[in-house]
Amino acid sequence: MDELAQAAGADPVAFRLAHLSDPRARAVLQAAAEKAGWNPSRKWGADGRSGRGVAYARYKMVSTYVAVIVDVDVDRDSGRVRITRVVAAVDAGLVINPDGVVAQSEGGLVQGLSWALKEQLRFDRQSVTSVDWNGYPIMRFDEVPPMEVVIVNRPTDDSLGAGEATVGPASAALANAFADATGKRVRHLPMTPERVKEALKA
Repeated sequence: MDELAQAAGADPVAFRLAHLSDPRARAVLQAAAEKAGWNPSRKWGADGRSGRGVAYARYKMVSTYVAVIVDVDVDRDSGRVRITRVVAAVDAGLVINPDGVVAQSEGGLVQGLSWALKEQLRFDRQSVTSVDWNGYPIMRFDEVPPMEVVIVNRPTDDSLGAGEATVGPASAALANAFADATGKRVRHLPMTPERVKEALKA
């Protein structure tokens, strides 16, 4: 979608708002943008390293509304992508336990970002070969970025649940942030340093 926004000469948040009619979808996107201090006039990719990406999704098309904004720094020499900040806005309907919604949302963010950056099942013709944490790396504690979750509470609506709702848009926002920083796309996950350097050469 960010390619379409760029082609239309639009800011990615404004582009999405222009194409979203659901008021709850618009509300989470606006809440995330406000919390993140979204500024369409700032050119994040000007240095070729720093980027900001946004993504929106409704879980399973019928459940929780989520918008995620991810900031990254790309080391073009090593191919390492460092996530510097994540903001998410979540509308799970009536919120009974705010701490639970935040915890579930943060867990989903870490899971989605870890999938996108590191996790890959490997196998040969006989069996799975990624059988330990060396063969199947996950995001480490020192790699987890600062995260902020905004709850858009809807006390008069049904509860929608919060489990796994942030996973998909976290990965998408990360991919958009990388593209914003570098002008390139990594379309095969995970975004390993080798794949990043290959994409940067293209």
